[in-house]
Amino acid sequence: MADAIAEGAKAAGVQCDIYQVAETLPDEVLKKMHAPPKTKDPIIESSKLAEYDGFIFGVSGRYGSIPAQLKAFMDSTGDLWQKGALVGKSCGVFQSTGSQGGGQESIALTGIVPFATHHGMVFVPLGCRDASIFSFDEPHGSSPYGAGTYAGPTGERQPSDLEKGIAKTQGKSFAQITKKLAK
Repeated sequence: MADAIAEGAKAAGVQCDIYQVAETLPDEVLKKMHAPPKTKDPIIESSKLAEYDGFIFGVSGRYGSIPAQLKAFMDSTGDLWQKGALVGKSCGVFQSTGSQGGGQESIALTGIVPFATHHGMVFVPLGCRDASIFSFDEPHGSSPYGAGTYAGPTGERQPSDLEKGIAKTQGKSFAQITKKLAK
């Protein structure tokens, strides 16, 4: 999903870098959770956020909320909050959950929007820019809050072409709006 978001953003003519937050769980716990292997994307430090005009958080939901790893990262941004370093930047979200009803909308509402609000950022949702979010052709994630996918109970399902298409739309739209806000 992150690659599809980045593809859409780059199509709008912006630079897009992909990072991951630091892992906080031991390997034996990750194995029992059927967690996928970590990507080779670099680990981001919270101070890096100040260098960007906007960012979209990719969230693997846990019980309708953001995972502890992302919460720990967000909690490390207090110095940025005190300086107002993120005020006016754009912020969005795309997500993966294990199933329908896994909390894709609540992730945005209870995890990302409060973070953006406290930092004075502008939450930029997907909205209804892509009619595919209403498709009944196949089971799929996504809502007006952001692109999404269903990973299945053990993480075996990969995003479908429909879901990746919605993510590209979100990436492009987010980049277009971010460019306007950054002027």
